[in-house]
Amino acid sequence: MIHIAGTNGKGSTVATLRACLEAAGYRVHVYTSPHLVRFAERIRVAGTLIEDERLSACLEECERANAGAPITLFEITTVAAFLAFSRTAADATLLEVGLGGRFDATNVVRDPAATVLTPISIDHQRFLGETVASIAFEKAGILKPGVRGIVGPQLQDAADVIEVRATETGSPLYWHGKDWRAEPTASGMRYEGTRWRLDLPVPALAGRHQIDNAGAAIACLEGLDAPLAVDPEAIARGLRGIEWPARLQRLTRGPLARMLPPDCELWLDGGHNQAGGEVLAQHATTWRDRPLHLVFGMLNTHDPRGFLKALAGDVADVATVAIPGEANSLSAEDAAGAAHSVGFAAKSYPSVSAAVGAATEKPGPSRILICGSLYLAGTVLAENG
Repeated sequence: MIHIAGTNGKGSTVATLRACLEAAGYRVHVYTSPHLVRFAERIRVAGTLIEDERLSACLEECERANAGAPITLFEITTVAAFLAFSRTAADATLLEVGLGGRFDATNVVRDPAATVLTPISIDHQRFLGETVASIAFEKAGILKPGVRGIVGPQLQDAADVIEVRATETGSPLYWHGKDWRAEPTASGMRYEGTRWRLDLPVPALAGRHQIDNAGAAIACLEGLDAPLAVDPEAIARGLRGIEWPARLQRLTRGPLARMLPPDCELWLDGGHNQAGGEVLAQHATTWRDRPLHLVFGMLNTHDPRGFLKALAGDVADVATVAIPGEANSLSAEDAAGAAHSVGFAAKSYPSVSAAVGAATEKPGPSRILICGSLYLAGTVLAENG
């Protein structure tokens, strides 16, 4: 088992690990959250998404065993995933933390092969604390005695807390920038660790940040020996074949794409916190060949101003929407108010299609980015086929 926590990049790191392990011929269980379109996306059994009938049967069995005791949705889903995994042989299981780490349901795993901490920043303050240090304390709760912890790029406050926690638990750390690094090259990316020096293709996922996420996955693989050894050729094949929707994903088919004039691109991203906005802003610097129009919706539990402020200077205007069917969504009007407060020209719309339609009416080549929430991304993918 490999256990992954962090604020941003968890899912992409899991997707990279899965792609590389499967390219090496291994059977891999995967547990992630949230889902985008179908709940069954959370549980992948030996490489295949769990069938609805099997998922229902596992959940019903867990309910019977639980006998009416208090349990959360995430807890019973985690138990159902473990039950399904236990009944099908696989070589590896990848577990993504749902929230935090220390008290997360996935943290019942006592002896993983490795743990991974992706970048930690402000998010879910109501549950994890108001500071990067307090959040890092919760995330670092997955570190285990004697188990290597791979650490991705971190703010100093997070790094300090991780170091202390690792000393307390006796967990050897493998640090980005000290023990391993991943950098873009003219032809792809280069990974350098204590054992490996690899020239590799660029990951299939767009964005400079995905090179760091891929680096964390490769650093994890570098520390694994038999029975999970992975060779560089498999890593290269895996990087080319990563699949992880709604992470700087270009939409080229479906009703929304058909609305576009020939010189317009449509993109989708599920980033939903300030660090996610900063990652998008970094990528937006490569998009200055044409105006960038945002279609933006966010849950009311997140910080729309922090997310949007990071993008100032690279966005022409913002069209805001409520997330369809989501009780905790910001209203389109409140989202527009948040955009106005950080200096954007913003207007609210009744739907994503109306917002995209308005953006396509702007003259000349353009680029549209739908962003602000994985829940919004899920509805877009569902409605767009």
